[in-house]
Amino acid sequence: MTKIGPELIRRWLDGWTVARSLPEAEPAEPAGDGLRSECGQPGREVEVFALRADEEPESVARLAAAVATARQITWLTVPTLRPGAVEATVGAAGLELLHRSEWLMATDLTEHPQHAPAPPYEREVRTEGPVTDVFLRGPSGEVAARGTIAVVGGDAIADRIETDAAHRRRGLGRAVMSALAEAAVSQGARTGLLIASEEGQRLYSSLGWHHEADVLIARRPVAPATR
Repeated sequence: MTKIGPELIRRWLDGWTVARSLPEAEPAEPAGDGLRSECGQPGREVEVFALRADEEPESVARLAAAVATARQITWLTVPTLRPGAVEATVGAAGLELLHRSEWLMATDLTEHPQHAPAPPYEREVRTEGPVTDVFLRGPSGEVAARGTIAVVGGDAIADRIETDAAHRRRGLGRAVMSALAEAAVSQGARTGLLIASEEGQRLYSSLGWHHEADVLIARRPVAPATR
């Protein structure tokens, strides 16, 4: 595969907005180049997702120019198989690269390995509509690890997979992913999608997730506060 198509990006984004209880993403200007999501977070009010970075590189330049002049604090997220070219384009537009090593990953959830948490950790699963949250609690009831997955059609998008620093290297990430995959399959999902941080890539790869594209994230440089 020499490029990543817009349909896979749309599928991931559809589930990501559901997982985070965000409004459905809307077309970004120029129309057809990307989608725009209202995140409403401090330092990340809006996020624009490029859809055609590989098939039409000029689309990234157009989106980057729009982000550079946006009034709100806006991030530009670009899934691509040509990260070097994208990095050069967003840099030329004056954007600051935030993340260079994230991956869009996918897997067949019906074949996902199963791992139960070892004692004293206990698993808590909460499902509300299409969204499932998994918590692994330690001996004092503290949340040692957690994760979320949202089912949209046959896809399930995993998000915010986290292990507390005091509980790492105990297989809790594997146990969280197993529980999320099990819950998603029970709701009819088959394909898992996620964006993995550099720290998470090794874990997900060991569980059978595979790399679909690099993901670059940039924004306009934030001016230092003045007194």
